[in-house]
Amino acid sequence: MDPGTDEAQLLEKTKLIIWDEASMAHKHGFQALDKSLKDVLSSNFLFGGKFVVFGGDFRQILPVVQKVTRLDIVNASLCSSYIWSECNVLRLTKNLRLTIGRQQCDVEETKLFAKRLLDIGEGNVGGPNDGVAMIDIPDDLLIKDSVDPLSKLFDFVYPDILHNYKKQHYFQDRAIFAPTNEIVDEINDSLLKFFPGDEVEYLSSDTICSS
Repeated sequence: MDPGTDEAQLLEKTKLIIWDEASMAHKHGFQALDKSLKDVLSSNFLFGGKFVVFGGDFRQILPVVQKVTRLDIVNASLCSSYIWSECNVLRLTKNLRLTIGRQQCDVEETKLFAKRLLDIGEGNVGGPNDGVAMIDIPDDLLIKDSVDPLSKLFDFVYPDILHNYKKQHYFQDRAIFAPTNEIVDEINDSLLKFFPGDEVEYLSSDTICSS
């Protein structure tokens, strides 16, 4: 972008820039934006004096840098950039994903579960570790049926599914998280067997029709 262009004029009128999932982006991207805004807006302030909001969670996936060490990956993240010292960190304190659809009587149980998730994410369980630790899972979170654990899971997450699956909001408040795509496929295949009718698979196309 050059000063005086339409893009530069648009940035001059911009009040706020929001960059979501910033924790997954390489720091060079942020630094390039900073230098570009300084040049286009003829300003020595960070990001040319524009307000920038970064959204993201450093407990999740960091920038993907191939064939490097863990230290190199951390060094590629936003918190290792010169920009980080100028950032004000604001922390979210309420887990909305857990509280949606919950009854008031489940508030304390939800808070406890949310705290457990944060403790795992921050490395506060399993004793001192370098990223690898053994974690004890409480008994109330375990499915102990070794014969048919998926059926027990379905009964817990999707109670009385055959009478409720046509209701609009039934699936909006329920989900099963899985660590790999293989387990997702296994769960989907097992769950689809409960539904009446024939299974139909629709495939998407990654090419444009010539017509």
